[in-house]
Amino acid sequence: MGHFLRESGDLIDIGVDILNPVQTSAGRMSNLAELKRRWGSRLTFCGAIDTHRVLPTGTPDDVRREVHRVLDVMAPGGGYMVASVHTIMDDVPPENIIARVDAVSEYRRNYR
Repeated sequence: MGHFLRESGDLIDIGVDILNPVQTSAGRMSNLAELKRRWGSRLTFCGAIDTHRVLPTGTPDDVRREVHRVLDVMAPGGGYMVASVHTIMDDVPPENIIARVDAVSEYRRNYR
């Protein structure tokens, strides 16, 4: 992330307009508030729903809390596409995938 932050201006200048994935387990990229504050007016972000810990090992309630936490930081002002950090692997319980989808719907209903 440090390299990305140093070079973002150059990337934006050549037409990059989306960062995919936002990988929350990758160094400074875990600081979503800083990422959004610094680049949110110039980049769209995609990802940030953890596929390393939360989705495979958390409970459905953990997943809902994580989705709401990410949305609280990344959604204001637009420019965020809700997505997992990477492909959802076969070790993720189906109820956690459903919880992720439900959490986005809940958030939309409550914060529109």
